[in-house]
Amino acid sequence: MTDQNIDTPVIDSPSQDVSTAPPPAPATLRGLLTMAWPLIISNSFSTIQITIDRLFLSGQGIDVASGATSAAMIFWLPYILLFSTAAYVATFVAQYTGAKRPHRVGSAVWQGIWFSVVAGIAFLGFIPLADGLFALIGHSPEIQYYEAEYFRCMCWFALPGLFVSSISAFFSGRGESQVVILISIPGTLVNSVLAYAWIPGHWGFPSMGITGAGYAAVAGGWASALTAFALFMRKRYRVSNSTLIGWKPDFSLLFRLMRFGLPSALHWTLEMTAFNAFVILTGWFGTDDLNATNLAITINNVAFIPMMGMGMAVSILVGQCLGENNPKAAEKLTWMGVAVAGTYMLTIGLMYVVVPSLFIGPFQGDNPPERWALIAERTQILLLFVAGFALFDAINLVVSFGLRGAGDTLFVSAVSLCFAWPVMVIPSYVVYRLGWSHGLFWAWGFASLYIGLQSLCFVVRFRGGKWKSMRVIEPEVIDPLDKELAASETNANGEIVGTATETL
Repeated sequence: MTDQNIDTPVIDSPSQDVSTAPPPAPATLRGLLTMAWPLIISNSFSTIQITIDRLFLSGQGIDVASGATSAAMIFWLPYILLFSTAAYVATFVAQYTGAKRPHRVGSAVWQGIWFSVVAGIAFLGFIPLADGLFALIGHSPEIQYYEAEYFRCMCWFALPGLFVSSISAFFSGRGESQVVILISIPGTLVNSVLAYAWIPGHWGFPSMGITGAGYAAVAGGWASALTAFALFMRKRYRVSNSTLIGWKPDFSLLFRLMRFGLPSALHWTLEMTAFNAFVILTGWFGTDDLNATNLAITINNVAFIPMMGMGMAVSILVGQCLGENNPKAAEKLTWMGVAVAGTYMLTIGLMYVVVPSLFIGPFQGDNPPERWALIAERTQILLLFVAGFALFDAINLVVSFGLRGAGDTLFVSAVSLCFAWPVMVIPSYVVYRLGWSHGLFWAWGFASLYIGLQSLCFVVRFRGGKWKSMRVIEPEVIDPLDKELAASETNANGEIVGTATETL
C-alpha cells in the first residue's frame, strides 16, 4: 500500500541545507554493523538492567523475582503498543533523511513526543486496577502481591520511557545510532545504583524489595529522558532538522504516524498478548513451572534483546534506502542482518545446550536447594527449546523489522493475529485441560512451532517484494515559484536578473 495521497504535502524547498545530515550507510556488512552496534549496545543496557534487577530480587526469594517478571510482562502488554508507535518515528526520520528533506524531521519527532506525553499520563489509569487484574490471572496469593506491587511502580515508568523512545528514534533514524548509547547510559547507571541501594537496603536505606526495584527503574527512565531531550535540543539539530520550530502539533503528520505506527506496534501487542497468555498458562501447570518459564525468558533476553538492535538498524537502513529509491540495497542489507543475527543467536543457543549452568546458576540466590534443583532442571530443558528456535527467532526479528522499515506494517501484524493463538496458546490450554503429563514441555513445543511458522511467513512476504514500492512519507512537491527561483541568477545586490534558461 504505497502512501501516495494522504494529505496535502508540505512544500519542500530544493535549496534546503542538508550539509549537516549524516551520509547514508553503504549497503555493505560494514555499513550495517556501523549502524547496528550502537543499537545493540543500547539494547544490551536494557538486558543488563533487567538482569541486575532479577539478581537483586532473587536474593529476596524466587517468588519475588518471578512476580516481577510476570508483572513486567503484563506491563509491557499495553506499553509495547505505545512504545512501538512512538519508536516508529525512526522510519519517518529515516525516509525523510534518505529523501534529503531533513527540515521535515523535527516535526515528525515532535508528533511522537506529543503522543508519548498524552499516552504516558493516561497509563497512570492502570494503577488502581492492579490488584483486581492480577487476581484474575490466578497465580498464588504470594506471587499476586508481588505482581501488583511491581506493576503499580512500572506505571510511573511509562511517560519517561515513551519520551525516550521518540527522541531515540530521531537519532537512530538520522543514522547517528551511537547517540542512543549516550541516552541509555545514565538510565542504566541510575537504575543499577538505586536498585542496589533500595532492593536489599544499602547505604542506610531500608530494604524496599520489589518496590525498590520498580522505583529504581522509574528514576532511571527519567535520567535517560532528560539526557535525550538535552541532546535533541542541541543547536546543530535546531538548525538542520527544525527540532525547535517543529514543536507544534501537525495533525496530518500525527495521523500518518498513527496510520503506520499503530499497525507496526500492534504486531508486538498481539505477540505480547499471546505470550502473556502462554506464560499465565504455564503458571497453571504449577508455580515452579511458572518460575522455570520466567527464568528461561530472562536468560533468553541475553540473546534476543541485543539483537533487537540489529532489527532496528535494518529497519532504519531500509527506510533510508527506500527514501533514496534504492530497494535493491534495502534487500541486501536485510539479508545481511539475518546472517549476523542468526550467527549470534545460534552461538548463544549452543551455549544454552553445552553450559546451561553458566546462565542458570547466578539466579539461585537464597532459595532452598531442593526447590531450586527442581526449577533449575526444568529451566535447563526449556533452554533446549530456546536453542532449537534460535535461528527462526533471528529471521522473525530482522525480516519483520525490514518490512516495518518499508511501511508493510499491516502484514506483520496479521501474521501474529493469525498464528499466535491457534498455534501456541490454544493448544497449550487444551493440554492443560486434558491434564497431559509434561504439560510445560508440550506448551513450549507449541511456542517453538509458532516461531517457525511465523518466520516462514515473513520470508515469503519479503521475497515477494511488494514492500519495495511502499513509503510512509508524503511525496515531495516543489512549488513552481521555488523551482523558478532556484534556477535564477542574481546580480551583486542579490536581485534576480534572469533565469538560467534565459541566460543560455
